[in-house]
Amino acid sequence: MKGVLDTKGIFLAILFGAVLQFSGGTGYLALMLVFFFLAIIVTKYEYEIKKEMGLYEHERGWENVLSNGLLPSALAALSPAIGPMPFIASLAAVSADKFGSEIGVLDPRDPLSIFSLKPVKPGTSGGMSILGTIGSLAGATAIGVSAIFLFGLSPTQALIVGLVGLAGSIVDTAFGVFEEGGLGTKGTTNFICSLAGAVLGYYLIS
Repeated sequence: MKGVLDTKGIFLAILFGAVLQFSGGTGYLALMLVFFFLAIIVTKYEYEIKKEMGLYEHERGWENVLSNGLLPSALAALSPAIGPMPFIASLAAVSADKFGSEIGVLDPRDPLSIFSLKPVKPGTSGGMSILGTIGSLAGATAIGVSAIFLFGLSPTQALIVGLVGLAGSIVDTAFGVFEEGGLGTKGTTNFICSLAGAVLGYYLIS
C-alpha cells in the first residue's frame, strides 16, 4: 500500500480491515479490497493527462481512508442486525463517486453544475459530465457484480446496487456544491455519499 496511502492512511486501513474481518467476515473484507484495488486502477488510468490538468492525486492520506472506510466498517459491525446490503451499497456509492471523479475529468466537454447547469472547470465539486456519470455507474455496478460472488446477490440485486451507488454519487455531487462554497470538506462529502448509499441500500434492496 506504500505509495498509494501515507503512513497514517496505511495504519487506518489495516485497522478498518481488522474490523471488517472480525465483525463481518471474509466477504466484507474482500469486498473492501475489491473497492481499494478498483480505486487504484481508476486513479492511475490516464494519469499523465490528469497530471497535466493538475488533478492527479497519487498518495492519499488518513482523512480519505477515514471518510471512505468509517461507515462501511460500522455497517459491517452492525450487519447481524441490519444485514449486508447497507455495507454493500455504501461501498457501491463511494466506488461510483471515485470512478465518476477520476473518469469524469477526462470528458472533453466541461462538466455542468448539478444545480445551475452552467459549465464548470473539470474537477470542480458539484459538477457532472456524461462520461463521469457512465463511470459512476460502472464503478458501482462492479461492486454489485463482486457481491454476487461474495454475498450471493442475484443479478437483479447487483444491478440495483449499481443504480443505488449511482444515486449515492449524485447526492455526493449535490453536497459538493456546498463544499465549493466553503461548507464542509471532501471528507464530509465522501461520508455523506457512503451514508446515502447505505440508507438507499437498506430500504431498496432485499
